[in-house]
Amino acid sequence: MRKKKEYRFKNSIEIEEYVDGCFGARGKKREEKKKATPEQVKKQNQLNKAKNARRRIKNNFEEDDYYWTLTFKKECRPESLEEAKNIWTKLQRKIRAEYKRQKKEFKWIISIEKGKKGAIHFHIIMNRIENGDRFIKRLWTYGGVYLRLLYDNGDYKALADYITKQPEEGEESYYSHSRNLPIPEPRVKKLKGEWKEITAYKGYYIEKESIVEGINPVTGYKYRHYTMIRINRRI
Repeated sequence: MRKKKEYRFKNSIEIEEYVDGCFGARGKKREEKKKATPEQVKKQNQLNKAKNARRRIKNNFEEDDYYWTLTFKKECRPESLEEAKNIWTKLQRKIRAEYKRQKKEFKWIISIEKGKKGAIHFHIIMNRIENGDRFIKRLWTYGGVYLRLLYDNGDYKALADYITKQPEEGEESYYSHSRNLPIPEPRVKKLKGEWKEITAYKGYYIEKESIVEGINPVTGYKYRHYTMIRINRRI
């Protein structure tokens, strides 16, 4: 039995098509089913981490929300990742107080990276508040403050991949997010017949680079993932 999951966002629809391993596909030969290797499990966990981060961004943040990079001067640099996390915890309390004062809900995603030479920096996605840029610049006394605004291209894949990437040898990283960033429940449909050519819904186009097809090594059945982007994103 084939199934189709649709995750719907403001400016995109993510599609996952797959064969339910419990029922199989009538009349279709299954590839050899294999136990997932530790490398395959690690790779899949990383893909899921990035996918969930992307969906949290798309579902909970808006164009022109904040994407901060906060750096440390050498003399202010924390000695460990744990110390950096403690700095974030204290910073978070002060930021949350300002959001509360403005009667706004505080939403955030953070990635802390420690390089091979010990340099540490924060990447933080936050929802916008009044004079938030000035507030963060006054609050951060450890080093540089760099701000970019989120640009809604309907996907955010590159951003999500970057903030969840696995550290290289000799590096360390930490990824976390606030609890108020839900991912929408997918719409699930049962599909009949042969696999058909991918076609976009009215008002959307297929993001060609998002198309992924293959054989699930665990179930032995084919799968396909892709994303549709809304053409008129100002609606």
